[in-house]
Amino acid sequence: QAGWLVRGLHHFSAQAMTVLLALHLMQVVIDGAYKAPREINFWLGLVLMQIVLGLGLTGYLLPWDQKGYYATQVSTEIMGATPFIGPQSQVLAQGGPQYGHHTLTRFFAMHAGILPGALIAFLVLHIAVFRRHGITVPDPDRAPAATFWPDQVLKDGIACLAVLGTVLTLTIWHHGAELSAPADPSVGYDAARPEWYFLFLFQFLRFEWVEHVTKGPAFGAIYVPGALMAILTAMPIIGRWKAGHAFNVIFLFVMMVGIIGLTGLALKNDAADPDVKAAVAQAQADAERIKELAARPTGIPLEGAVSLLRADPKTQGPRLFARNCAPCH
Repeated sequence: QAGWLVRGLHHFSAQAMTVLLALHLMQVVIDGAYKAPREINFWLGLVLMQIVLGLGLTGYLLPWDQKGYYATQVSTEIMGATPFIGPQSQVLAQGGPQYGHHTLTRFFAMHAGILPGALIAFLVLHIAVFRRHGITVPDPDRAPAATFWPDQVLKDGIACLAVLGTVLTLTIWHHGAELSAPADPSVGYDAARPEWYFLFLFQFLRFEWVEHVTKGPAFGAIYVPGALMAILTAMPIIGRWKAGHAFNVIFLFVMMVGIIGLTGLALKNDAADPDVKAAVAQAQADAERIKELAARPTGIPLEGAVSLLRADPKTQGPRLFARNCAPCH
């Protein structure tokens, strides 16, 4: 009965975590907290960032609705474009050569087992190295007279409670997270989009010059993000030069402005696209209809909720007319 609460907490926590990650990265770079002797901790933080983004990506599929199904299918196809190991990685993530129910179990295993385990391990290392080197302050002669326990732990605990309270408030206010129609491979979905924190990459791949020059998603989805991550990783080395810190700050600022701009452009284009708006409206209508069908005494059959929609005259009638009759009538 509390599924909406669990789903909502996951949904809003993922968004809050992404925002806090971006703010923390900006703080670390601006304050120069990546410089020696804190290079290792900076690199551990980048690994943690990738793990958190991986949790967001793998969790998007788990509701097994139209939106998550088709958006994740795009991400596995991009994975297949990775040089050398792409096809093997795609088969491993999908659980076979085809995208299907084995993909759901693989993504659940990554989301609930592999990635959380890696997150805990690297987080322990991150905190251990942080305790070794302490907090970065602009003026070492005026360092705060505080200890990790209990001062820093108390501050972190208060911050965590504030974030949890915000997430819980949003979850209750929205009564969970959006859940569209059940995933149906036999029905297309023109509004397949990733979550907003991946929209910048989606928009970049949609540029005609990217598609025309690269003849595939590898350039926009692998090479360009890989180059950006390489520069982020090299910041402790670049920062040793005379103007290195200034370059790092400017690079991060330009990258953030680019990400925000591409995200805004993607949202603007979708808002003006009638096909996307129609697909979203249809998915919402199917989601409301499936609630009515699932509330019947027979409930949801073993074949899944999608079988209720496939056998529903109210849902299938307009689609059959549009496919077989509308061109002539």
